[in-house]
Amino acid sequence: MTRIEATRLIVELAGDAPIIASLGHPAYDLFAAGDRPQNFYTWGSMGLASSVGLGLALARPDARVIVLDGDGSLLMNLGSLATIGLLRPTNLLLVVMDNEEYATTGGQPTPTAHGADLEAAARAMGITATATVRIEDELRRVVQLFQSGDRNAESLAPQGPRFVVAKVKESAPTAKPPLDCVFIKQRFMTAIGNPESATEGAAL
Repeated sequence: MTRIEATRLIVELAGDAPIIASLGHPAYDLFAAGDRPQNFYTWGSMGLASSVGLGLALARPDARVIVLDGDGSLLMNLGSLATIGLLRPTNLLLVVMDNEEYATTGGQPTPTAHGADLEAAARAMGITATATVRIEDELRRVVQLFQSGDRNAESLAPQGPRFVVAKVKESAPTAKPPLDCVFIKQRFMTAIGNPESATEGAAL
């Protein structure tokens, strides 16, 4: 599957769940797959999508939080996996779009192209509910298990966060989200029900 195909599937299944997208192609594809107020697009923050998603999952345990990361981006912040494995929020799903390259900066190969195993890294740092998927049906199954709250199904049985490596082919982006970071933040805060967002927006 291509990254845009995988992203469309996640948006289809997400419902009202907030989605945090890493900068570059993951954010571009999320915007193209279905712009929605519950999407949080990051700009200029390579490696931080997993940390942003963790913070939101801890602050809003009532919400199921989805993070769309890239292999190159996550490799810049593998320490976030140790923190996620330590704190173990049950409402966090981290999907790594692993195309084995730094596509946004020209297609240079990442370490996953030479055998680095992000799923094994996640498990080594305490995230026990993990999977590596290569086709849409596999991705659909693991996302549906997360959305349904099924904690007794196959490899996703352990309590805690879910970590999925989606092996994808590169697909050329077709659109980009707005560059107005304040707008993105305020729209997202309103969509997830932050009572302070309206006041902050008026102050701006």
